[in-house]
Amino acid sequence: MNFIPEVSPFISIAELQKCYEHKKFSPTEFLEFTLDRFRKFDTTLGSALEIFTAEFIHSKSETHGPLYGAPGLIKDNICQEGRIASCASKILANYQAPYDATAVNRLKKAGALLVGRANCDEFAMGSSTETSAFQKTVNPWDSTKVPGGSSGGSIAAVAAGLVPWALGTETGGSVRQPAALCGIVGLKPTYGLISRYGVVAYASSMDQIGVATRTVYDNALVVSIIAGNDSSDATTLSVGSQDYTAGLDGKIPLGLRVGVIKNALYAPGVDLQLVTAIQTSLKQLEKMGAVIQEVDMPIMDYSAAIYFILSRAEAASNLARFDGVRYGIRAKNAQNLAQMYTETRSQGFGAEVKARIMIGNFVLSVGHADEFYHNARKAQKVMCQNFKDAFQKFDLLVAPTAPSTAFAFNAFEHDKLQLDLQDYFTCAANIAGIPAISVPCGFADNGLPLGMQFMGSHLSESLLFKVAHAYEQKNVWHTMHPPAYQ
Repeated sequence: MNFIPEVSPFISIAELQKCYEHKKFSPTEFLEFTLDRFRKFDTTLGSALEIFTAEFIHSKSETHGPLYGAPGLIKDNICQEGRIASCASKILANYQAPYDATAVNRLKKAGALLVGRANCDEFAMGSSTETSAFQKTVNPWDSTKVPGGSSGGSIAAVAAGLVPWALGTETGGSVRQPAALCGIVGLKPTYGLISRYGVVAYASSMDQIGVATRTVYDNALVVSIIAGNDSSDATTLSVGSQDYTAGLDGKIPLGLRVGVIKNALYAPGVDLQLVTAIQTSLKQLEKMGAVIQEVDMPIMDYSAAIYFILSRAEAASNLARFDGVRYGIRAKNAQNLAQMYTETRSQGFGAEVKARIMIGNFVLSVGHADEFYHNARKAQKVMCQNFKDAFQKFDLLVAPTAPSTAFAFNAFEHDKLQLDLQDYFTCAANIAGIPAISVPCGFADNGLPLGMQFMGSHLSESLLFKVAHAYEQKNVWHTMHPPAYQ
């Protein structure tokens, strides 16, 4: 294995840039170091579906920029030109992306080294990365536990020190939830801040690219590169480039008003150790100058139901295009068009994707649309207004990211609803289109990480980063790494 003296595999992007500046080693040497770590550890971790060759990586990256020589991993539902974009599904197992996603293109121009494709739940549908058609990704803190999902491969690679950053996608919490379970930082941006061009759609009104890093500063740096208006995506906001690292001085605004969502923190099933960790964190924020107050948001109790209906309805529509005609595999020996459609989708999609398509078609069907889909849209409007009202009183809201530490594989094999409810605390931000960031807030007695999230108003990423960074500097959680990968 390539060895670079005095360099931790858990080096941050910021530290990496300083090493390059002082010529301690070159980007080529660090890339080889990174690829060696994947060869050594990823057969067990299972974070990547494919790792590219050094020659290919160098050929696709610019030589300079804010992310110069920083290796990263891209979730497999985000297009990289000339590479497979399978969405961890058999139906797209051999589909080669003809272009780069906007975020990927911007990363390359910033000098980032894109080393491979990250494993994920099939079509980003899942909370554990167990629905991937190709392999299992494990939690780097305990290989008997899941890393969370659907961006489990991206998050596990960062947590295990294989790369300092990775891109995932969020529809209902798929970056923040695994970030909490693996002990790193995960951001879900304001809807429209980051282009979705080149992201394979699951539920278009909620999908967003999210960023996974080990530090808040690194997260802000990557977001600064990929955020901003994109003419190829009509849903992106008319915002220019911004340096989100500029205000990270380790301080929070004096008198910062923080609302603690009471019915989330004390919800049934939330691990008591997590409650204690968040309460301790809130006391730290109070000492730093924040004003803490509990607030009830009853609409949060309906967020999972709203999310289930809307996401599955949109999934049924978006995945209709995968029929054997234009993309992916085509069933052989079909006798007619109808049989070709049926056999292709039956063979290509996994059980979770099929279930979500069926539910989506049901809630959109004549006789049920008013009862389910239209009512969910009405409830979504109420939720958006409730958040707007809350942000008149508070600058940020705090809630658990996940109800507990990482769970075992197949833990909810006979209770599918409990697996779906892993998004209970995260999906509200996706429904409302607001930004949220998950940060480590401690460890449970079983040695696994705990996470909490800050939620902000529309386009409040600068404040989220500022507060999360200040909180991070008062703690050691971001400096603690899985022993098996050190």
